[in-house]
Amino acid sequence: MTSATEAAPATPVRPLARLLFLETVLVLGVSLGRSAWYSVLSIIDLLTRKAALSTQTSALNVSVTPNRPWLDLTYQLSDIVFPLVPVALALYLLTTFHRPAEGVGVALGVVPRRWGFDVGWGALLFAGIGVPGLGLYLGARAIGINTTVAAANLASHWWTIPVLVLSALMNGVLEETVMLGYLFTRWRQAGWAPVVAVVTSALIRGSYHLYQGFGGFIGNLIMGLIFGTFYLRTKRLGPLIVAHFLLDVASFVGYSLLHGRVSWL
Repeated sequence: MTSATEAAPATPVRPLARLLFLETVLVLGVSLGRSAWYSVLSIIDLLTRKAALSTQTSALNVSVTPNRPWLDLTYQLSDIVFPLVPVALALYLLTTFHRPAEGVGVALGVVPRRWGFDVGWGALLFAGIGVPGLGLYLGARAIGINTTVAAANLASHWWTIPVLVLSALMNGVLEETVMLGYLFTRWRQAGWAPVVAVVTSALIRGSYHLYQGFGGFIGNLIMGLIFGTFYLRTKRLGPLIVAHFLLDVASFVGYSLLHGRVSWL
């Protein structure tokens, strides 16, 4: 039986590269690539309406059954759990087919444990991206190339804030594990140049935020370039998950607490 590691590939290099690329397309097709496609359709819809883009709203974290809180909670938790299935799929594929020679944990940058490094750099990235990102959003909305993003629209219940925090955590784990850890590992194995991986991943990241408008695309494209470069240099996924989590917590929880109290929300 042939080995599935990089040290002893089971198939010739070119066919293997094609298989690995096809695998990434399929994983994206059931996760963030699918979101990118629907975001493209969404921006076409927004641009072809009679109303100006800046007068429209993109609503996130929306209640499904606001008058039945326990059913609504079940919906919200389902929307947190099921998007993590592609993360499990990506990890399963990395473990079972053409496993990285250094091991999956090392390839993804999640071992050895360096919690101080991960949290510290995550907080710095959050601060460095969060404030300029807010300025970019407000500027894009002011010049009419972005919708108003309503980041939290759950009915008020005891579980509202915890669900928003869990949603932020899910986004961080999903996006950074798939867009950086998994894709960069597979594309490296397929022979892609690092700069091609960084730019391609950033473009996909920006694309699945097009439903917000062009400001959302540009902001997340820039974020993807920064995150991708950081990941290549440090080989650590933890700081990026932490930074993404903090960015979404600030957006979701901040909007939930401040909407109606701050004029520009």
